[in-house]
Amino acid sequence: MRFLSQRKQFRDLTEQEIVALAISSEEDDARIYRGYAERLREEFPSTAKIFDGMAAEEDDHRERLIRLHEQRFGKVIPLIRREHVAGYYTRRPIWLVENLGIERIREEAEAMERDAERFYVAAAQRTQDSQTRKLLGFLAAAEAGHQVVADDLAREYLDTDALNSEEAADKRQFILTWIQPGLAGLMDGSVSTLAPIFATAFATHNSWTTLLVGLAASVGAGISMGFTEAASDDGELSGRGSPVKRGIASGVMTAVGGLGHAMPYLIPDFWTATSIAICVVIVELWAIAWIQNRYMHTPFWRSAFQVVVGGALVLGAGILIGSG
Repeated sequence: MRFLSQRKQFRDLTEQEIVALAISSEEDDARIYRGYAERLREEFPSTAKIFDGMAAEEDDHRERLIRLHEQRFGKVIPLIRREHVAGYYTRRPIWLVENLGIERIREEAEAMERDAERFYVAAAQRTQDSQTRKLLGFLAAAEAGHQVVADDLAREYLDTDALNSEEAADKRQFILTWIQPGLAGLMDGSVSTLAPIFATAFATHNSWTTLLVGLAASVGAGISMGFTEAASDDGELSGRGSPVKRGIASGVMTAVGGLGHAMPYLIPDFWTATSIAICVVIVELWAIAWIQNRYMHTPFWRSAFQVVVGGALVLGAGILIGSG
């Protein structure tokens, strides 16, 4: 309760504080848009120009609000920001959004405009001065119409070739950062753990022992692959993206690939668990072939043949070693 008392309720703000809050919010949004623009400028220059234009719109709104404040309240603007008002809409830190891809950034920008529109509608209802209500109403309409502004800017800067080029670049980045390391991890986890898991299974005929070996092999391989991928390339020259993201994709998918056919050994009956584990292996291998076909454009049947034959050989080796 003490913490809440340190933040003002929106309904308790004076008209001067409402205008000051609008000024600081417009300034923050302009800086966010410019941050997006800089993040996208190298790979998506046309979309960066759109965000430059949206930042300029926010600057214009801020200037209008400052002039209004000077006319009504003077030149000294109270310091009040979003975090000072309970229940006021917040903005996600730019570093949480800027690396999630161009479509995610566009969605965030649309959400920002909707939040600002709702604020100006509520603020206009709270004010008595006709000039203030008029400006706040205008800004609410402007925020609602920012999608139109964005569309106009898109028509100006994003022709078909530019849009196709940006979409292709975004898809390529997604594949390099997430799909390739994730696929490599899934293949490694699914195939490399087959031999130790099934060798243990047929050597001991004990589900619990097999499960422990499977967990150790899968988690260990996941940690190893994750660190190896993250340390292998910082992404600066290769353009493969954040090493942390690639490490997470590779490590998690490696562990998942191994755990898929280890978890059936939670079933106490050895032959039931083994039968399910073999079925899971088949599904894993076909999933790898599908991903290769979907994102790497490898012919499906060629990929399936390579993956299934390779996996079958490793599985057979594990069974033979365990049975011996």
